[in-house]
Amino acid sequence: QVQLVESGGGLVQAGGDLRLACAASIRTFGLYSMGWFRQAPGQEREFVAGINWSGSTIIYADSVKGRFTISRDNAKNTVYLQMNSLTPEDTAGYYCAAARGYGGTDPWNYDYWGQGTQVTVSS
Repeated sequence: QVQLVESGGGLVQAGGDLRLACAASIRTFGLYSMGWFRQAPGQEREFVAGINWSGSTIIYADSVKGRFTISRDNAKNTVYLQMNSLTPEDTAGYYCAAARGYGGTDPWNYDYWGQGTQVTVSS
């Protein structure tokens, strides 16, 4: 049974930082691409950041480039999302996802999803 468990969300003032973590119970975690997505109320789920199995390929949504950093620690079966200079527009539920093959920006490429962690940025 694959489980992805996000943590690190919370309430932060605009300009603040948060670090999300996603712990994966996947035996072959090092073979999976990982991604972070977010969804605000009434909006579609949108891609935030993705990283391949080795960390050699990383992609970001334009809206978070230069502010967010995705990373992974395969020894700990964990992927991280460092979020700096947060704005109210970053308020959303944040979800991590795992893809057996290529992940990329399309949520349909991902095979497993976490339950999400809420990030709220106050102005």
